[in-house]
Amino acid sequence: MRVISGTARGRRLKELQGMETRPTTDRVKEALFNIVQFELPGRQVLDLFAGTGQLGIEALSRGAARCTFVDQRRDAAALVRENLKLTGLSQQARVVQGDSISFLMSCREKFDVIFLDPPYLTGALEKAVETVSAFDILREHGIMVCESPLEQELPALAAPYERGKEYRYGKIKLTVYRHLGGEDRR
Repeated sequence: MRVISGTARGRRLKELQGMETRPTTDRVKEALFNIVQFELPGRQVLDLFAGTGQLGIEALSRGAARCTFVDQRRDAAALVRENLKLTGLSQQARVVQGDSISFLMSCREKFDVIFLDPPYLTGALEKAVETVSAFDILREHGIMVCESPLEQELPALAAPYERGKEYRYGKIKLTVYRHLGGEDRR
C-alpha cells in the first residue's frame, strides 16, 4: 500500500495485521481520487473508519489543508499516527480513537470532503451516511464518497443532500453524495 500522488508520493504505508481491516485497493483509490481531485486543495477532510489512514493521507498529500482520522480500534489509531509520521503529514492531522457514529453526533465542525469506508455489510455505512446528513456535517457544496460492496444499496437523503453517481470497480462500488447548499440547518 503506497501513496499514489502529491508530496508523499511513493511512500509505503504500514498495514494492520489480521482481517479486521480491508484496505482500499490501489485501483479503487485511484478512481476515488480522480472523482475528488478538484475538491481537495486547501480543504478540510474527514476519514471516518480510517483503518490505516490511507485515504486521508492521500488527500493530505494531494493538498488538503487538514484531515481528521477516526477509528474505533486503538491499534488502528496508533497505526494512522505512525503512517502520518512516515509521510511527514502529522502537523496537518488529528487522530481520534473512538466510535465513528459518536464522533459524528458530537462533532462541532464541518468538512468539505468525507470518506466513508467502514467494514462491509455491518450497517455502519448506512448509519454514518444518515448521521452526516442529520447533523449536517458536510459543508455546502461538499462531497462525501462511500465505498461499499456492489450489491449494497445506500439511502437517498433529504435536501440539501443528494445521492449522485455510482462508480463500479469489480465487486466494489463508490457512491458520491453532495451537499447542494441552501440553508444551514445547524
